[in-house]
Amino acid sequence: MIETVGRVVLRSALAGSLLWVGALKFAEYEAENIEPMVSTSPLFSWINARLGLRKTAGLIGIVEIALGALIAARPLSPRASALGSLGAAAMFLTTLSFLRTMPGVWQEEHGLPALSLEGQFLAKDGVFLGAAILIAAESLRAASR
Repeated sequence: MIETVGRVVLRSALAGSLLWVGALKFAEYEAENIEPMVSTSPLFSWINARLGLRKTAGLIGIVEIALGALIAARPLSPRASALGSLGAAAMFLTTLSFLRTMPGVWQEEHGLPALSLEGQFLAKDGVFLGAAILIAAESLRAASR
């Protein structure tokens, strides 16, 4: 019973977070918030240079909304939920890479592993990564039944 409730809460929180944060990517302030991450990332800097910040943020928002919607579709399609969860896992691996590429993430003057506010924001994606992997496994199990 507790495990079932935990899975539902985990899936709902993961999908809801992606939907909410994805929608925020269309606001100018959120595009500005992600600029230091996308402009210094080898994976995103070329997209940002080509599309510009607002379109890059919008593209990221569309991906986050799509992944959140797929994860939330679990009652209708476990396969779709698994696909969304695996996509989210890949996305969180990508955002965790910003810990290595974004200046100011580490506060060396305080010794390691002192994270800045931005670093703390990124580090929580490790929890989201674990959630996405667990939800993918559960959805794949349900899809194979």
